[in-house]
Amino acid sequence: MTDGDLVELVRQAILSGLLVIAPVLLAGFVVALLTGLVQAATGIHEPLVGLAPRLVAMAAMLVLVMPWMVEQFVEMFRTAASP
Repeated sequence: MTDGDLVELVRQAILSGLLVIAPVLLAGFVVALLTGLVQAATGIHEPLVGLAPRLVAMAAMLVLVMPWMVEQFVEMFRTAASP
């Protein structure tokens, strides 16, 4: 394996990792935005009110996309292991 192959493998691994975690982070961002708007509109500024729904949404999204995530990682490892 040459240096160029290793650099390409690391680049693909980083991009795959970002692609795989993006749905979970996006769900957390959307829920945080909505709870922030609700908190600003109601005047309730309790940290737990913003944290709990975000954690629940991220956990639910993680459960939903876990099969796809595993499939993506397996494909990445197969590509890395092939000669």
